[in-house]
Order: sequence, then C-alpha cells, then structure tokens
Amino acid sequence: MLIRTEIKAAGDRYNGSYSCGLTMLGSGTMEAFRLKEGSEEWEEGTAVYEDDRGLVLKVIKTQDGDALRVKTTVNNNSSHEVDLELITSFVISGVKADRIHRLQSFWSAEGKLRTETLDEMHMEPSWANYGLRIEKFGNPGSMPVRKYFPFLATEDSSTGEFLGIELYAPSTWQMEILCEKEAALTIAGGIGDRDFGHWMKTLAPGESFTSPEAVLARGGSLYDIFDKLVKAQHPAISPADNDMAILYNEYCTTWGNPTFENVRKCCDKLEGKGIKFLVIDSGWYGDDTWYECLGDWEVNEERFPGGMKAIADYIRSKGMIPGIWFELETLASRCRYYNDPDHLVKKDGLPLQVGGRRFWDMEDPWVTDYLTDKVIKFLKDSGFGYIKIDYNDTLGMGCDGAESIGESLRRKVAASQEFYRKIRREIPDIVIENCASGGHRLEASWMELVSQASFSDAHETPAIPLIAANLQRVIKPEQNQIWCVLRGDDSKERLEYSLAATFLGRMCLSGEIYELTDEQWAVVEEGMSFYNKCSGIIKNGKTIVHRYENTTYLKPHGQQLVIREWQGKRLAVLHRFEDSEKIEPEFPEGVKILAEFGSGDSDFSAKAWLYEL
Repeated sequence: MLIRTEIKAAGDRYNGSYSCGLTMLGSGTMEAFRLKEGSEEWEEGTAVYEDDRGLVLKVIKTQDGDALRVKTTVNNNSSHEVDLELITSFVISGVKADRIHRLQSFWSAEGKLRTETLDEMHMEPSWANYGLRIEKFGNPGSMPVRKYFPFLATEDSSTGEFLGIELYAPSTWQMEILCEKEAALTIAGGIGDRDFGHWMKTLAPGESFTSPEAVLARGGSLYDIFDKLVKAQHPAISPADNDMAILYNEYCTTWGNPTFENVRKCCDKLEGKGIKFLVIDSGWYGDDTWYECLGDWEVNEERFPGGMKAIADYIRSKGMIPGIWFELETLASRCRYYNDPDHLVKKDGLPLQVGGRRFWDMEDPWVTDYLTDKVIKFLKDSGFGYIKIDYNDTLGMGCDGAESIGESLRRKVAASQEFYRKIRREIPDIVIENCASGGHRLEASWMELVSQASFSDAHETPAIPLIAANLQRVIKPEQNQIWCVLRGDDSKERLEYSLAATFLGRMCLSGEIYELTDEQWAVVEEGMSFYNKCSGIIKNGKTIVHRYENTTYLKPHGQQLVIREWQGKRLAVLHRFEDSEKIEPEFPEGVKILAEFGSGDSDFSAKAWLYEL
C-alpha cells in the first residue's frame, strides 16, 4: 500500500471512466505533479510533490503509537490565484480487500456496524477492467456524525489483514472507495469536495492550506484497528476528571424543569454516595418555554432566586462539583437577537434557520465577546466546574462568508472549536462535556477538546448497552458517558440492566433517586462499587470480545457479551434482550473471579464479571 494525496484545481480536466460527478480523483491536476523528495511508503516522513505552475504538495506522516497520522498541505508558490475543488487528507492505493466496514449513526442509534462485501456493494471490476466503480460517502454539515462516523475499515479475508481509517473532520467530510482493476482498491478521504460539500478554496500567491488529519492503522482484526485508532486520540481530559468518577445529571429527573429546591433535594440524597459531579441540565434560564429562550442566558429567578451561585455553592457543600448545561452556538425565537441579522450565520443573505434555531456567527468578534460574558464569566462568577455543551441542529451544506459555502462552513465550525479552547484557557480545570443531540459530534477532533461526551440521547431505551458497546470502537470509553436512569418502580433486574451498561464507559446516573427504597439503593451502590473496581480496565483496556446477534435497536433480541482486558484482568458484561439465552465468558483454567454483579437470569437482565487470569 502506498500513501499519497490529490488536489483538483478548477479548470483542469476531470477523470473519465464515467466518473465525473462521482469523484474528483484522477484529474488532470495530478498529471503534472512529480515526487521531489520523500517516500510514498507506509512510514513516518514527508513526501513532497511539485508541478510546473508552482504548486507544492506535502504529505506529512507522523507515527503515533501503533497508528500513523497523515495530513496534506498545499502551497501556492505561483504568481496566480488557484481555486481548489478538492484536497484529500490521504489517498491510499494498492489496498487489497474484499470486505468494507463502516459505522452508521442516527439520533439515539449511534455506532451500528455495517459490513459488506465488495460484491454486495456492486464494486467488482468490469469484464474489461474499465469503468470506475465508486462508493463515496460522508456527511455534510456541522454535525459530523450523522448517517456515518468518519471511519472506514477494509478487510482482506484471504490474509486476515485489516486497514482502519479515522478522519479528524469536525464538519463536512467524505471518504471514497474506487475500483477499476481487479488487483486493488484506492481509498481516499478528507474535506467534502465541490461535488459533495460545495467546497472551494482560493489560494492567493504565497498562501497555503492544510487538510484535516487522518489516522491510519493496520492489524489482524477489527478489534486491533479499533483499539489502535482510539488509543491514538489525545483528549484534553481536565485535571479534575482523570479518575473515572461517577456523575449525576438531573435531566431525566426534572425533564427541563430544574429548580433550586429539586436540585437541593437531589444533592441531599446524593451526599456521601461517591458522586463527583452534579450537572444541572436545560431549563435553568428563560421561563417555562426555555427551549424558545436559547441565546439570552438569563437565569430564571423564579426557579433559582438570586441566580445560580447559590445552588452551585450548595452542590459544593455536599462534596460535589457543580455542572451546568449550555447550547452556546445557537439561539431560539425568543432571544433578543433572533431577528437581528448582524451577528448570525446567513445563507443567501438571510439568517440561516433550521427548525426553531438560528446560529451565532462564531467568527464574529462580537459573538466571541458576548459568549465570553454570558458563558465563561458566568461559569467563573457562579463557581461551576463542569459545562455540558449541547448542539441540537446542523448548519447543513454551508453558509455565506467565504469563497464557497463549504469553506465558510468549515471556518464557522473551526471558530466554534476555538471557543472550546478559549473556555479551557480561561478556566484550566473546567470539565467540558461534548453533547450534540447526544452523539452527533462524537468525532475525534471534537473529542480531543473535551473530557467527556454524551454517548447518545437514548436515555431509557433497552438499546443503551448496544450503543454503549458500539461506541467503544471509535471513542475512548473513559469519555463515553452512559445514561443510567433510575426509577422508583424499577425492579432489581431493571436496575442491574441499567447499571451494567455503564460498565462499558462512564457512569452517569439520573432519574428519581429520592424515590428509591433502601433495597433499591443497595443495588445501585453495589453497581457503583463494581464500576469503581473495574474502572481501570474500562479506561485503559482493549475490547477483545464483542458478540451480539441483534440487528435492531428498537426491539433488541438475543444477547450481547463484551469482554475488555488490561494487565491480566478482564471485565465481562452480559446483557440479555428479548428471546435471549444466559451465557458466560469462556473462563480460562485457573481463573480467579474477583467480583460479580447482577444475575442475568432472564430477558432484559444483566450480569458482569471481574476476573483475573
């Protein structure tokens, strides 16, 4: 396999082979480039290409553990402007494979593995080895995990070799699989191009542009490549959040109606229970129609008399770090600036509206100053140590403001990410949670800016264990915050089912905690104790078994067994769904069971084992 890159300049010829409109690869732009220095081999280093008009391409490859980081830089050393229609982060040629693995994702149904043979994808070469077969997929907009994760894996079943690719692309991205001849595939990926993402970039003489990064890994199984790609992520974990601590979020308790009194009630119940963070979710601002009041961020003083500092202080008095929810990039219809277009994202000259939301122009210095006051100063003045940042719709294909709507979108999202960095610069210990209607921003460049992420908006569905396990493939489990909603009428089996799902990531409790009986609390505390015992494996381990039969999230059936290993210990988590069987891990001879939780004796029950080899 060789690693190279491609660009496409406006005015140059497109490829033939019936591919125009489906791909921009193989264009006339690349015919003029020659390799000046470096190598296209799979190795650390920089390959430099030049053409006669003064364009210079650099493919920068950096080893990162068992993975290889790749990005492309283009420099315009000519005397004329150049309009780019395509820049790839990588192009890998000579890929031998007969299966393709992707991860699909929709709201509350994140991370579903999709595996197809090339035949099933209609990608076999023609009888004459002519005519490009092309599979191009990705996502347009400011929610990069929607329909697909920016991930692709290839498998050669004859050799057992796998190739995995993860794009660090916070907005519109694409990946391409090309087949023309029988020998091998070409795989490419990067920013969504002019065809796919309405992206063009004008480079003036002397200017340069760098693609998003891609991370590549090779291995002998899907488990190998998932583990290598995830371990190559380097998130900005807060110093206050490096211990896999348990948190409580009151959203599924008050459902958007928090008050000083009901949050105080939660604090009193949780005192001394081993909870580190207590997060107040949406509804603390505006009035009873808080979902129409996004953007002003004025405290609802009927709910919180005197402001939020009093409740933050109360949470701290009970031994927990207070957290609070914002959706800082958007504004809704009752915000005072909703009909003031000066500081809003526009499309075709008009404010871009999606559903009931409009969007701040995050490149606008006025907006940065406004949000610095409304968000950062608020966090400091009130004493919050945790912020949950939500984002509940997408900018779509693009917006006004640059040479193309796709380039403007890229810049707006880059400015949003810079505001995350500003929060961390001004409050270094702050814990930031990434939430975009749950999982729509579970993408590597977003995940590297935060401590934790909402794994999904699947609050109480039976699919929670499926989603939680699937997400171990693409984000660090230590960041994978999984809801465990507790209800006063929950049976012991239901409590165990919900708690055991959090053993696949970070435990996040919610629900009617003050209505639980002593017997129910005993089950919860047993689950918390088990979680703490296995937190090192969750954080540092490698998933070596992920077995399930289910194909539906809505009405799951069968059972799921996930086993994770670290330093001679294993954590096994079994969840049973409808029409299931009780199964156990294949314990090696001489194994020592260190702890167990749950029974797994019926449908919709669970059991977990912690054992030493």
